[in-house]
Amino acid sequence: MEAVKVNLGQRSYPVYIGQDLARVGKVATDFHLGKKVLLVSDDQVHELYGEKVRTSLQEAEFCVSLAKVPQGEIHKSLSQAIKLYESCVESKLDRDSTIIGMGGGVTGDLAGFVASTYLRGVDFVLLPTTLLAQVDSSVGGKVGVDLPQGKNLVGSFYQPRFVYADLTVLKTLSWQQVKEGLAEVVKYGMIKDAEFFGWVEKNLERIKALDLEVIDFVVRRSVEIKAKVVEADERELKGKRQILNFGHTIGHAVEASSGYRSYTHGEAVALGMIGAARIAERMGYFPLPMVERLKGLLEAIGLPTCIEGVDEEKIREALQLDKKVRRGRLHFVLPRKIGEVFLTAEVPPDLIKKTLQDLTK
Repeated sequence: MEAVKVNLGQRSYPVYIGQDLARVGKVATDFHLGKKVLLVSDDQVHELYGEKVRTSLQEAEFCVSLAKVPQGEIHKSLSQAIKLYESCVESKLDRDSTIIGMGGGVTGDLAGFVASTYLRGVDFVLLPTTLLAQVDSSVGGKVGVDLPQGKNLVGSFYQPRFVYADLTVLKTLSWQQVKEGLAEVVKYGMIKDAEFFGWVEKNLERIKALDLEVIDFVVRRSVEIKAKVVEADERELKGKRQILNFGHTIGHAVEASSGYRSYTHGEAVALGMIGAARIAERMGYFPLPMVERLKGLLEAIGLPTCIEGVDEEKIREALQLDKKVRRGRLHFVLPRKIGEVFLTAEVPPDLIKKTLQDLTK
């Protein structure tokens, strides 16, 4: 499996991308991890891959305990984190132990958050099994949980020892799950790579067919883009990493204001990208034909471009809890052109309101 390296000094790690999940035990041995492992997944993922991964780890002489978490963003919570802490205690994990998160973004974020805080930090590894997790949440070290008031309000920066992305597992996903990941893929084209954006447009049918040669490039290029951004601003202190939040400002607010039930994360990000593009167009930064091009690609994928069933005023209230609020001012990531975005706190509140009203019509 060829790896993309995330270069962060002593916290550097590889993201392996390939087609052989059964090798994870051998890879873990190469990293000299402690022999106690807690494997965290949900019921569906465990049924599909749990025994294969556990067998691989046991053959490499790891002692493996299992912990299961429910599916869905609503369960990325402090109450589920407490249950995982209890599993850590029951499994007698020590400072040399490892927590492995196998599944989508919810599982990975939960497992990473618990690993970052249990015994003040133990090793963790990610085995992302959704396209969304492989291209986005498994890379960069953001771990955490949601509160009822907003997404990812409790968390930390904590890098994994390695990430192991097996592309063949994507064959088990529904198109709804694939679409979620493609929202983030579109985001990477928008923020850093216009050529990649155009490539996705041209190859969408092969992507929909989950052609593994094409999917390999989709995942690898997305990880490369994210890795470079993270390397420039690991802990989001310089304003450079915040460009990864393109589409997430309005997107997170849509998720929170609907109780994480009306839209998936990928759908909400798609809505957020359209919202940010419309704001940028109205402020004179982003040409209308580019707004329509972005909208056209999202619609071709099958992602929503207007908000239904969520109150506009509640979305605006949720925006005030966004992590990009600094000194009472909300920062937006806006596009200048496909492949280039910028961070600004100069978006007039009336324009935000008008854009949300248009999106919710």
